[in-house]
Amino acid sequence: MEAFTEAWNVICDYCKTKITDVAYRTWISRIKPVNLDFTKNEAVLLVPNDFHRQTLTLCYMPLLKESFEAVFGKQFNIVLNIPEDIDEDKSDDKDDTPVDKDYEYTFDTFIVGSSNKFAHAASIAVAAKPAGTYNPLFLYGNSGLGKTHLLYAIGNEIKKSHPEMSICYIKGDDFTNELIDCLGKGQMSEFRQKYRNSDILLVDDVQFIGGKVSTQEEFFHTFNALYDAHKQIVLTSDRPPKEIKTLEDRLRSRFESGLIADIQPPELETRIAIIKRKAEYMNFEIPNDVCEFIASKLKTNIRQLEGTVKKLKARYLLNNESPTISSVQDIISDILNNEAPPELTVEKIIEEVARTFGVTSEEIRSQKSRSAKISNARQIAIYIVRSLTPLSMEAIGEEFGNRHYSTIIYTNQKVEKLIKTNSKTKEIVEDIIKNIRDR
Repeated sequence: MEAFTEAWNVICDYCKTKITDVAYRTWISRIKPVNLDFTKNEAVLLVPNDFHRQTLTLCYMPLLKESFEAVFGKQFNIVLNIPEDIDEDKSDDKDDTPVDKDYEYTFDTFIVGSSNKFAHAASIAVAAKPAGTYNPLFLYGNSGLGKTHLLYAIGNEIKKSHPEMSICYIKGDDFTNELIDCLGKGQMSEFRQKYRNSDILLVDDVQFIGGKVSTQEEFFHTFNALYDAHKQIVLTSDRPPKEIKTLEDRLRSRFESGLIADIQPPELETRIAIIKRKAEYMNFEIPNDVCEFIASKLKTNIRQLEGTVKKLKARYLLNNESPTISSVQDIISDILNNEAPPELTVEKIIEEVARTFGVTSEEIRSQKSRSAKISNARQIAIYIVRSLTPLSMEAIGEEFGNRHYSTIIYTNQKVEKLIKTNSKTKEIVEDIIKNIRDR
Protein backbone atom coordinates (compact mmCIF):
# COMPACT_ATOMS: atom_id res chain seq x y z
CA MET A 1 0.00 0.00 0.00
CA GLU A 2 2.87 2.34 0.78
CA ALA A 3 4.15 1.85 -2.76
CA PHE A 4 0.76 2.71 -4.25
CA THR A 5 0.53 5.79 -2.05
CA GLU A 6 3.86 7.06 -3.40
CA ALA A 7 2.78 6.24 -6.93
CA TRP A 8 -0.53 8.01 -6.36
CA ASN A 9 1.37 11.15 -5.39
CA VAL A 10 3.10 11.05 -8.77
CA ILE A 11 -0.23 10.50 -10.53
CA CYS A 12 -1.63 13.55 -8.75
CA ASP A 13 1.36 15.59 -9.92
CA TYR A 14 0.59 14.51 -13.48
CA CYS A 15 -3.09 15.43 -13.20
CA LYS A 16 -2.22 18.88 -11.86
CA THR A 17 -0.48 19.70 -15.12
CA LYS A 18 -3.55 18.85 -17.18
CA ILE A 19 -6.44 20.64 -15.44
CA THR A 20 -7.11 23.85 -13.54
CA ASP A 21 -6.35 24.21 -9.83
CA VAL A 22 -10.07 24.43 -9.07
CA ALA A 23 -10.85 21.22 -10.97
CA TYR A 24 -7.95 19.42 -9.31
CA ARG A 25 -8.93 20.45 -5.79
CA THR A 26 -12.60 19.66 -6.40
CA TRP A 27 -12.34 16.27 -8.08
CA ILE A 28 -8.85 14.72 -7.96
CA SER A 29 -7.43 15.78 -4.58
CA ARG A 30 -10.28 14.05 -2.72
CA ILE A 31 -9.48 10.62 -4.19
CA LYS A 32 -7.69 8.09 -1.98
CA PRO A 33 -5.64 5.15 -3.28
CA VAL A 34 -6.86 1.77 -1.99
CA ASN A 35 -5.27 -1.08 -3.94
CA LEU A 36 -3.16 -1.70 -7.03
CA ASP A 37 -3.16 -5.16 -8.60
CA PHE A 38 -0.46 -5.64 -11.25
CA THR A 39 -1.72 -9.12 -12.04
CA LYS A 40 -5.16 -7.85 -13.03
CA ASN A 41 -3.90 -4.40 -14.11
CA GLU A 42 -6.53 -2.94 -11.82
CA ALA A 43 -6.43 0.13 -9.57
CA VAL A 44 -9.02 0.66 -6.84
CA LEU A 45 -9.65 4.23 -5.70
CA LEU A 46 -11.91 5.58 -2.95
CA VAL A 47 -14.06 8.67 -3.64
CA PRO A 48 -16.36 10.55 -1.23
CA ASN A 49 -19.78 9.77 -2.70
CA ASP A 50 -21.69 8.50 -5.71
CA PHE A 51 -22.04 11.96 -7.30
CA HIS A 52 -18.26 12.34 -7.14
CA ARG A 53 -17.88 8.91 -8.74
CA GLN A 54 -20.30 9.75 -11.55
CA THR A 55 -18.52 13.02 -12.30
CA LEU A 56 -15.11 11.34 -12.39
CA THR A 57 -16.46 8.60 -14.65
CA LEU A 58 -18.04 11.06 -17.09
CA CYS A 59 -15.44 13.83 -17.10
CA TYR A 60 -12.11 12.68 -15.70
CA MET A 61 -11.74 8.95 -16.37
CA PRO A 62 -9.65 9.52 -19.55
CA LEU A 63 -7.28 11.73 -17.53
CA LEU A 64 -6.96 9.15 -14.75
CA LYS A 65 -6.22 6.37 -17.23
CA GLU A 66 -3.72 8.57 -19.05
CA SER A 67 -1.95 9.41 -15.80
CA PHE A 68 -1.68 5.75 -14.74
CA GLU A 69 -0.21 4.84 -18.11
CA ALA A 70 2.24 7.75 -17.92
CA VAL A 71 3.50 6.60 -14.51
CA PHE A 72 3.49 2.80 -14.94
CA GLY A 73 4.01 2.48 -18.68
CA LYS A 74 0.87 0.41 -19.20
CA GLN A 75 -2.91 0.73 -19.01
CA PHE A 76 -4.98 0.02 -15.91
CA ASN A 77 -8.65 -0.61 -15.32
CA ILE A 78 -9.72 1.95 -12.72
CA VAL A 79 -12.38 1.02 -10.17
CA LEU A 80 -14.00 3.85 -8.22
CA ASN A 81 -15.48 2.87 -4.87
CA ILE A 82 -17.38 4.92 -2.32
CA PRO A 83 -17.36 4.36 1.49
CA GLU A 84 -20.44 2.15 1.19
CA ASP A 85 -18.50 -0.19 -1.12
CA ILE A 86 -15.30 -0.50 0.87
CA ASP A 87 -14.07 -0.17 4.43
CA GLU A 88 -12.23 3.15 4.35
CA ASP A 89 -9.96 1.99 7.17
CA LYS A 90 -8.26 -0.32 4.68
CA SER A 91 -6.75 2.71 3.06
CA ASP A 92 -3.47 3.70 4.71
CA ASP A 93 -3.63 7.13 3.11
CA LYS A 94 -5.20 9.30 5.78
CA ASP A 95 -3.67 12.55 4.56
CA ASP A 96 -5.49 15.00 2.32
CA THR A 97 -2.60 17.46 2.25
CA PRO A 98 -0.97 18.33 -1.09
CA VAL A 99 1.53 15.96 -2.66
CA ASP A 100 4.52 18.20 -1.97
CA LYS A 101 4.14 18.90 1.72
CA ASP A 102 5.54 22.01 3.35
CA TYR A 103 8.33 20.15 5.15
CA GLU A 104 10.01 19.48 1.80
CA TYR A 105 10.28 23.19 1.16
CA THR A 106 13.24 24.20 3.30
CA PHE A 107 16.51 25.96 2.57
CA ASP A 108 18.29 22.64 3.24
CA THR A 109 16.48 20.95 0.33
CA PHE A 110 17.00 23.87 -2.06
CA ILE A 111 19.93 23.31 -4.42
CA VAL A 112 21.91 26.51 -4.93
CA GLY A 113 23.67 27.30 -8.21
CA SER A 114 24.70 30.34 -10.17
CA SER A 115 21.18 30.60 -11.61
CA ASN A 116 19.48 31.15 -8.25
CA LYS A 117 22.10 32.07 -5.63
CA PHE A 118 21.04 35.73 -5.41
CA ALA A 119 17.37 34.86 -4.88
CA HIS A 120 18.40 32.20 -2.36
CA ALA A 121 20.60 34.62 -0.41
CA ALA A 122 17.86 37.25 -0.36
CA SER A 123 15.33 34.69 0.90
CA ILE A 124 17.65 33.60 3.72
CA ALA A 125 18.15 37.24 4.70
CA VAL A 126 14.39 37.81 4.85
CA ALA A 127 13.84 34.66 6.91
CA ALA A 128 16.60 35.71 9.32
CA LYS A 129 15.29 39.25 9.76
CA PRO A 130 11.64 39.64 8.65
CA ALA A 131 10.66 43.17 7.60
CA GLY A 132 14.31 44.18 7.67
CA THR A 133 16.20 45.42 4.62
CA TYR A 134 14.34 43.52 1.90
CA ASN A 135 10.68 44.41 2.16
CA PRO A 136 8.96 43.56 -0.04
CA LEU A 137 10.97 40.75 -1.59
CA PHE A 138 9.87 40.06 -5.16
CA LEU A 139 11.04 36.75 -6.71
CA TYR A 140 10.40 36.09 -10.39
CA GLY A 141 11.20 33.47 -12.99
CA ASN A 142 9.58 30.91 -15.24
CA SER A 143 7.38 28.14 -13.87
CA GLY A 144 9.12 25.26 -12.13
CA LEU A 145 12.38 26.99 -11.16
CA GLY A 146 11.93 27.10 -7.38
CA LYS A 147 10.06 30.30 -6.55
CA THR A 148 7.42 28.48 -4.54
CA HIS A 149 10.13 26.42 -2.82
CA LEU A 150 11.86 29.60 -1.60
CA LEU A 151 8.53 31.13 -0.60
CA TYR A 152 7.68 28.15 1.61
CA ALA A 153 11.25 27.91 2.88
CA ILE A 154 11.01 31.50 4.13
CA GLY A 155 7.75 30.69 5.90
CA ASN A 156 9.07 27.46 7.40
CA GLU A 157 12.26 29.09 8.67
CA ILE A 158 10.35 31.97 10.26
CA LYS A 159 7.92 29.48 11.80
CA LYS A 160 10.86 27.76 13.51
CA SER A 161 12.62 30.89 14.76
CA HIS A 162 9.51 32.99 15.44
CA PRO A 163 6.67 30.59 16.33
CA GLU A 164 4.64 33.52 17.64
CA MET A 165 4.40 35.12 14.20
CA SER A 166 1.28 34.73 12.04
CA ILE A 167 2.19 33.57 8.53
CA CYS A 168 -0.31 33.84 5.67
CA TYR A 169 0.24 32.10 2.32
CA ILE A 170 -2.04 32.69 -0.66
CA LYS A 171 -1.96 32.37 -4.45
CA GLY A 172 -2.80 35.42 -6.51
CA ASP A 173 -5.89 33.94 -8.13
CA ASP A 174 -7.06 32.44 -4.81
CA PHE A 175 -6.86 35.93 -3.28
CA THR A 176 -9.27 37.09 -5.99
CA ASN A 177 -11.62 34.14 -5.51
CA GLU A 178 -11.66 34.58 -1.74
CA LEU A 179 -12.33 38.30 -2.12
CA ILE A 180 -15.30 37.65 -4.43
CA ASP A 181 -16.66 35.03 -2.03
CA CYS A 182 -16.37 37.34 1.00
CA LEU A 183 -17.96 40.23 -0.90
CA GLY A 184 -20.93 38.01 -1.73
CA LYS A 185 -21.29 36.85 1.87
CA GLY A 186 -20.75 40.27 3.43
CA GLN A 187 -17.62 39.06 5.22
CA MET A 188 -15.13 41.72 4.15
CA SER A 189 -14.26 42.57 7.75
CA GLU A 190 -13.10 38.98 8.35
CA PHE A 191 -11.24 38.99 5.02
CA ARG A 192 -9.31 42.15 5.87
CA GLN A 193 -8.58 41.01 9.39
CA LYS A 194 -7.11 37.75 8.11
CA TYR A 195 -4.58 39.41 5.82
CA ARG A 196 -3.87 42.72 7.52
CA ASN A 197 -3.27 41.14 10.92
CA SER A 198 -0.67 38.70 9.60
CA ASP A 199 3.02 39.16 10.40
CA ILE A 200 4.23 37.56 7.19
CA LEU A 201 2.34 37.67 3.88
CA LEU A 202 3.52 35.22 1.19
CA VAL A 203 1.83 35.63 -2.19
CA ASP A 204 2.53 33.13 -4.97
CA ASP A 205 1.87 34.04 -8.64
CA VAL A 206 0.92 37.62 -7.82
CA GLN A 207 0.67 38.36 -11.56
CA PHE A 208 -2.83 36.90 -11.51
CA ILE A 209 -4.23 39.90 -9.65
CA GLY A 210 -3.37 42.08 -12.65
CA GLY A 211 -6.33 43.57 -14.49
CA LYS A 212 -8.77 42.88 -11.68
CA VAL A 213 -9.83 46.29 -10.38
CA SER A 214 -11.45 45.29 -7.09
CA THR A 215 -8.70 42.79 -6.30
CA GLN A 216 -5.94 45.33 -6.92
CA GLU A 217 -7.76 47.92 -4.82
CA GLU A 218 -8.01 45.53 -1.89
CA PHE A 219 -4.48 44.26 -2.30
CA PHE A 220 -3.14 47.82 -2.45
CA HIS A 221 -4.64 48.63 0.94
CA THR A 222 -3.55 45.28 2.39
CA PHE A 223 0.00 45.88 1.17
CA ASN A 224 0.07 49.39 2.66
CA ALA A 225 -1.35 48.24 6.01
CA LEU A 226 1.27 45.53 6.37
CA TYR A 227 4.17 47.63 5.12
CA ASP A 228 3.30 50.52 7.44
CA ALA A 229 3.11 48.07 10.34
CA HIS A 230 6.61 46.75 9.45
CA LYS A 231 5.38 43.31 8.43
CA GLN A 232 7.23 41.21 5.86
CA ILE A 233 5.79 40.77 2.35
CA VAL A 234 7.19 38.25 -0.15
CA LEU A 235 5.80 37.99 -3.68
CA THR A 236 6.50 35.65 -6.58
CA SER A 237 5.67 36.07 -10.25
CA ASP A 238 6.57 34.65 -13.63
CA ARG A 239 7.82 38.10 -14.68
CA PRO A 240 9.13 41.32 -13.11
CA PRO A 241 6.62 44.00 -12.04
CA LYS A 242 7.30 46.22 -15.07
CA GLU A 243 6.19 43.41 -17.40
CA ILE A 244 2.85 42.77 -15.66
CA LYS A 245 1.05 45.11 -18.03
CA THR A 246 -2.36 44.97 -16.36
CA LEU A 247 -0.94 45.85 -12.94
CA GLU A 248 -1.86 49.30 -11.67
CA ASP A 249 1.04 51.76 -11.49
CA ARG A 250 0.62 52.32 -7.76
CA LEU A 251 1.00 48.58 -7.08
CA ARG A 252 3.86 48.24 -9.53
CA SER A 253 5.78 50.99 -7.77
CA ARG A 254 5.28 49.28 -4.41
CA PHE A 255 6.40 45.92 -5.74
CA GLU A 256 9.53 47.60 -7.09
CA SER A 257 10.25 49.47 -3.86
CA GLY A 258 11.97 46.51 -2.20
CA LEU A 259 14.35 43.91 -3.62
CA ILE A 260 13.69 42.15 -6.94
CA ALA A 261 15.51 38.85 -7.55
CA ASP A 262 15.21 36.62 -10.60
CA ILE A 263 15.70 32.86 -10.92
CA GLN A 264 17.06 31.44 -14.17
CA PRO A 265 17.02 27.83 -15.43
CA PRO A 266 19.68 25.76 -13.61
CA GLU A 267 22.93 24.76 -15.29
CA LEU A 268 23.83 21.07 -15.81
CA GLU A 269 25.72 20.60 -12.54
CA THR A 270 22.86 22.08 -10.54
CA ARG A 271 20.33 19.89 -12.35
CA ILE A 272 22.33 16.77 -11.48
CA ALA A 273 22.55 17.88 -7.87
CA ILE A 274 18.78 18.45 -7.76
CA ILE A 275 18.13 14.91 -9.03
CA LYS A 276 20.53 13.38 -6.50
CA ARG A 277 19.13 15.41 -3.60
CA LYS A 278 15.55 14.44 -4.48
CA ALA A 279 16.52 10.76 -4.74
CA GLU A 280 18.39 10.94 -1.43
CA TYR A 281 15.37 12.56 0.20
CA MET A 282 13.22 9.65 -1.03
CA ASN A 283 15.75 7.02 0.15
CA PHE A 284 16.31 5.99 -3.44
CA GLU A 285 19.53 5.51 -5.37
CA ILE A 286 19.92 6.56 -8.99
CA PRO A 287 23.17 5.69 -10.82
CA ASN A 288 25.35 8.62 -11.91
CA ASP A 289 24.93 7.90 -15.61
CA VAL A 290 21.13 7.96 -15.23
CA CYS A 291 21.28 11.25 -13.30
CA GLU A 292 23.43 12.79 -16.01
CA PHE A 293 21.14 11.49 -18.74
CA ILE A 294 18.05 12.98 -17.08
CA ALA A 295 19.81 16.30 -16.49
CA SER A 296 20.98 16.48 -20.09
CA LYS A 297 17.45 16.07 -21.40
CA LEU A 298 15.39 18.15 -18.94
CA LYS A 299 16.96 21.60 -18.85
CA THR A 300 14.41 24.23 -17.94
CA ASN A 301 12.11 22.94 -15.21
CA ILE A 302 13.02 21.65 -11.74
CA ARG A 303 9.56 20.13 -11.25
CA GLN A 304 10.19 17.91 -14.26
CA LEU A 305 13.46 16.68 -12.73
CA GLU A 306 11.81 15.91 -9.40
CA GLY A 307 8.77 14.36 -11.09
CA THR A 308 11.04 12.00 -13.02
CA VAL A 309 12.68 10.85 -9.77
CA LYS A 310 9.23 10.22 -8.25
CA LYS A 311 8.17 8.12 -11.25
CA LEU A 312 11.36 6.08 -11.11
CA LYS A 313 10.82 5.44 -7.39
CA ALA A 314 7.19 4.42 -7.98
CA ARG A 315 8.17 1.93 -10.68
CA TYR A 316 10.91 0.51 -8.48
CA LEU A 317 8.56 -0.01 -5.54
CA LEU A 318 5.75 -1.52 -7.60
CA ASN A 319 7.58 -3.81 -10.03
CA ASN A 320 11.19 -3.75 -8.80
CA GLU A 321 12.35 -1.88 -11.90
CA SER A 322 15.77 -0.39 -11.16
CA PRO A 323 16.53 2.97 -12.82
CA THR A 324 18.52 2.67 -16.03
CA ILE A 325 18.94 4.95 -19.02
CA SER A 326 16.64 2.64 -20.95
CA SER A 327 13.91 2.67 -18.29
CA VAL A 328 14.02 6.45 -17.93
CA GLN A 329 13.81 7.19 -21.64
CA ASP A 330 10.06 6.64 -21.90
CA ILE A 331 9.43 8.82 -18.83
CA ILE A 332 11.47 11.66 -20.30
CA SER A 333 9.87 11.14 -23.69
CA ASP A 334 6.42 11.62 -22.13
CA ILE A 335 7.55 14.84 -20.47
CA LEU A 336 9.15 16.24 -23.62
CA ASN A 337 6.07 15.34 -25.66
CA ASN A 338 3.98 17.31 -23.17
CA GLU A 339 6.09 20.43 -23.64
CA ALA A 340 3.63 21.71 -26.21
CA PRO A 341 1.20 24.27 -24.79
CA PRO A 342 -2.01 22.73 -23.42
CA GLU A 343 -5.11 22.90 -25.55
CA LEU A 344 -6.63 26.36 -25.36
CA THR A 345 -10.32 25.69 -24.89
CA VAL A 346 -13.10 28.24 -24.97
CA GLU A 347 -13.82 27.44 -21.32
CA LYS A 348 -10.25 28.27 -20.23
CA ILE A 349 -10.28 31.52 -22.17
CA ILE A 350 -13.61 32.68 -20.77
CA GLU A 351 -12.58 31.71 -17.22
CA GLU A 352 -9.43 33.85 -17.41
CA VAL A 353 -11.25 36.81 -18.96
CA ALA A 354 -13.91 36.53 -16.25
CA ARG A 355 -11.21 36.55 -13.54
CA THR A 356 -9.55 39.57 -15.09
CA PHE A 357 -12.73 41.65 -15.29
CA GLY A 358 -14.28 40.44 -12.04
CA VAL A 359 -17.36 38.90 -13.66
CA THR A 360 -18.58 35.32 -14.07
CA SER A 361 -18.23 33.00 -17.06
CA GLU A 362 -22.02 32.71 -17.15
CA GLU A 363 -22.38 36.49 -17.48
CA ILE A 364 -19.91 36.57 -20.36
CA ARG A 365 -21.80 33.83 -22.23
CA SER A 366 -25.25 35.23 -21.48
CA GLN A 367 -27.45 37.15 -23.93
CA LYS A 368 -29.08 39.00 -21.04
CA SER A 369 -26.03 40.54 -19.29
CA ARG A 370 -25.50 43.92 -20.94
CA SER A 371 -23.62 46.07 -18.42
CA ALA A 372 -20.60 47.93 -19.77
CA LYS A 373 -18.13 45.82 -17.79
CA ILE A 374 -19.66 42.52 -18.89
CA SER A 375 -19.97 43.66 -22.51
CA ASN A 376 -16.32 44.70 -22.53
CA ALA A 377 -15.26 41.35 -21.04
CA ARG A 378 -17.40 39.49 -23.59
CA GLN A 379 -15.86 41.38 -26.51
CA ILE A 380 -12.34 40.65 -25.31
CA ALA A 381 -13.23 36.97 -24.78
CA ILE A 382 -14.66 36.69 -28.30
CA TYR A 383 -11.55 38.27 -29.79
CA ILE A 384 -9.19 35.94 -27.88
CA VAL A 385 -11.25 32.85 -28.75
CA ARG A 386 -11.10 33.88 -32.40
CA SER A 387 -7.33 34.48 -32.13
CA LEU A 388 -6.33 31.32 -30.26
CA THR A 389 -8.74 28.64 -31.47
CA PRO A 390 -9.65 27.27 -34.91
CA LEU A 391 -13.39 27.75 -34.28
CA SER A 392 -15.49 29.33 -37.02
CA MET A 393 -17.45 32.53 -36.44
CA GLU A 394 -20.65 30.45 -36.27
CA ALA A 395 -19.19 28.11 -33.65
CA ILE A 396 -17.92 31.04 -31.57
CA GLY A 397 -21.38 32.59 -31.72
CA GLU A 398 -22.86 29.38 -30.29
CA GLU A 399 -20.40 29.52 -27.38
CA PHE A 400 -21.53 33.04 -26.53
CA GLY A 401 -25.25 32.62 -26.08
CA ASN A 402 -26.01 31.59 -29.69
CA ARG A 403 -25.10 35.00 -31.09
CA HIS A 404 -25.27 35.45 -34.85
CA TYR A 405 -21.95 35.06 -36.65
CA SER A 406 -22.22 38.63 -37.98
CA THR A 407 -22.12 39.86 -34.37
CA ILE A 408 -18.92 37.88 -33.81
CA ILE A 409 -17.35 39.38 -36.94
CA TYR A 410 -18.28 42.91 -35.85
CA THR A 411 -16.99 42.34 -32.30
CA ASN A 412 -13.71 40.91 -33.55
CA GLN A 413 -13.14 43.91 -35.84
CA LYS A 414 -14.01 46.32 -33.02
CA VAL A 415 -11.46 44.81 -30.63
CA GLU A 416 -8.81 44.70 -33.36
CA LYS A 417 -9.22 48.47 -33.83
CA LEU A 418 -9.12 49.07 -30.07
CA ILE A 419 -5.87 47.14 -29.78
CA LYS A 420 -4.29 49.32 -32.45
CA THR A 421 -5.48 52.60 -30.95
CA ASN A 422 -5.66 51.91 -27.21
CA SER A 423 -2.48 50.71 -25.48
CA LYS A 424 -4.40 49.73 -22.33
CA THR A 425 -6.65 47.34 -24.25
CA LYS A 426 -3.60 45.88 -25.99
CA GLU A 427 -1.87 45.26 -22.65
CA ILE A 428 -4.96 43.65 -21.13
CA VAL A 429 -5.36 41.27 -24.07
CA GLU A 430 -1.66 40.35 -24.07
CA ASP A 431 -1.69 39.74 -20.32
CA ILE A 432 -4.80 37.55 -20.48
CA ILE A 433 -3.28 35.46 -23.27
CA LYS A 434 -0.05 35.02 -21.29
CA ASN A 435 -1.97 33.98 -18.18
CA ILE A 436 -4.03 31.46 -20.17
CA ARG A 437 -0.89 29.87 -21.63
CA ASP A 438 0.88 29.80 -18.26
CA ARG A 439 -1.92 27.95 -16.47
